[in-house]
Amino acid sequence: MTYYETDNGGKGEMVAESITVGIGGDDDNGDYVGLRQSPCDCEGGDSQPRSLGRSLWLWARSVVVFIFLVSLAAVFFTWVGPFFMNKEIIPVINWEAETFSPPVLAVFVFASVALFPSLLLPSSPSMWLAGMTFGYGFGFLLIISAITIGVSLPYFIGSLFYHKIQGWLEKYPKRASVLRLAGEGDCVHQFRAVALIRISPFPYILYNYCAVATNVRFGPYILGSLVGMVPEIFVTIYTGILIKTLADASQSQQFLSAPQIVFTVVGFCVTAATTVYFTVYAKRKLKELQTEDEQLLQ
Repeated sequence: MTYYETDNGGKGEMVAESITVGIGGDDDNGDYVGLRQSPCDCEGGDSQPRSLGRSLWLWARSVVVFIFLVSLAAVFFTWVGPFFMNKEIIPVINWEAETFSPPVLAVFVFASVALFPSLLLPSSPSMWLAGMTFGYGFGFLLIISAITIGVSLPYFIGSLFYHKIQGWLEKYPKRASVLRLAGEGDCVHQFRAVALIRISPFPYILYNYCAVATNVRFGPYILGSLVGMVPEIFVTIYTGILIKTLADASQSQQFLSAPQIVFTVVGFCVTAATTVYFTVYAKRKLKELQTEDEQLLQ
């Protein structure tokens, strides 16, 4: 080790080429550890060019991704969308309109939304059908009433397999830690946690069965589920209305009018922004609840 000191006792310069530390007795058989100082630039000379280059790279990558997404959307709306509408959506809509009356469709939507979650089947297509056929008003009432049954049946069925579900949750402690938040605290805390879990991107069907294993009470569970699923219901109803609008325009081989285009674009942007906002908000609040619980346990 080399050390240089100024004459006035001020701060000097130290250059450490190598340091050897011995461990052991006075004999020559002791263990030694060699430490070597790696050269570094304490001034940070090129940190600013590096950060500038990284920022330019991030901007360039964002522009490329944006151009790719715009191109993909243009291809979809120009070729894929019309083909899918003409070959799949329009025949199904025409078949439903000719075969079933609105009361029969209402019964089908209610039964599917109420029973499909217990069978581990998605119910979103049925919600789209409710939007296409009944719109926001009656469509929302129909879906929310069916969801009451759809989230209750798996809760009671899951109680029959309580210990098996508990074992599954123990295999995935990180994901289970979020679900267990709903089973802690008072009814208000449980209601809040369930509502946030429903808004978050956690799989809807899985939570129906896993909820009972977290010891959440049924009252906060059902109320939190209904409140937390309101944004998703409106999104699915809007999706059904949008599909019906595009299908009608494609079937009549007419372009949408200017007001329809404006309302469609604005509605889509608002729906997407709302979905992202509620998802990010729910994830942030769930992390805050996890932090609060960890602090209480310490």
